Amino acid sequence: MPSLKDLRTSIRSVQSTQKITAAMKVVAASRLRRAQEQAEAARPYAQRMQRVLASLAARMAGMPGAPPLLVGTGGQATHLLVIATSDRGLAGGFNASILREARRRIRELESAGKRVMILTIGRKGRDGLRRDFGRLIHDSLTDVGRRQISFDEARNIAERLLVLFRGGSFDTCSIIYNRFRSAITQIVTVQQLIPFPVEAEAESAASGAATGVYEFEPSEEEILGELLPQNLAVQIYTALLENAASEQGARMTAMDNATRNAGDMIARLTLNYNRTRQAAITKELIEIISGAEALHAA
Repeated sequence: MPSLKDLRTSIRSVQSTQKITAAMKVVAASRLRRAQEQAEAARPYAQRMQRVLASLAARMAGMPGAPPLLVGTGGQATHLLVIATSDRGLAGGFNASILREARRRIRELESAGKRVMILTIGRKGRDGLRRDFGRLIHDSLTDVGRRQISFDEARNIAERLLVLFRGGSFDTCSIIYNRFRSAITQIVTVQQLIPFPVEAEAESAASGAATGVYEFEPSEEEILGELLPQNLAVQIYTALLENAASEQGARMTAMDNATRNAGDMIARLTLNYNRTRQAAITKELIEIISGAEALHAA
């Protein structure tokens, strides 16, 4: 049975931890608001750019002169997975969910006879995959968006991917990240980056809406040649923003739960402390009374 001193030490220790988790919750909440605003502001631009390129790419698919970022290398032998996690922990299941999907995806590709390369963004992704898949890690980036996610960082990552693609290092590239829905809900997302996923305009076909005839100046090939690399940077930038908002939301929720659990633990320890203290006082009173009675009898 722990002594009163041990219980007092435990209570003070948990109280200190509770102060830290409460402070981290406040910091995460303030960062979440800014990160959420950035992610929500970037979504419409990224979605509409994807829609415009999908419409334009559908016209060019299978035609001679189509850009490599659209048609790919013609093979599916080598897959590059960009796994975006955080540099810091204490964010609940944020990193674990991404790494779980990454491991599942890697095993699925390897079982299909594909060669897998990994580029990690964030220390947690690198450390989490190093033990089982260290041989597959081609490169690791850390401190991305340490203060704030910038488009220049996304463009640098996009240029790194383009250099590898043009050098024939991989055939297909996908990014795995968490898409932000709310502070308690993040959706693990796998998005193909290279080659550009050509999506049929099913909504227009289903509604029977008439499609216009367009003439492009300059040509479709030149437009796609300029926009596809730009779109790659935009999609990476959007994914990083979604990931940043998801990280802060997961951290705020985790620290809130930790603060509540610390409060419950303090209550239990305090109750145990009071009971132990009461038992000690009762024991001392009994010893005093017993001693007094013995002296009186003598």
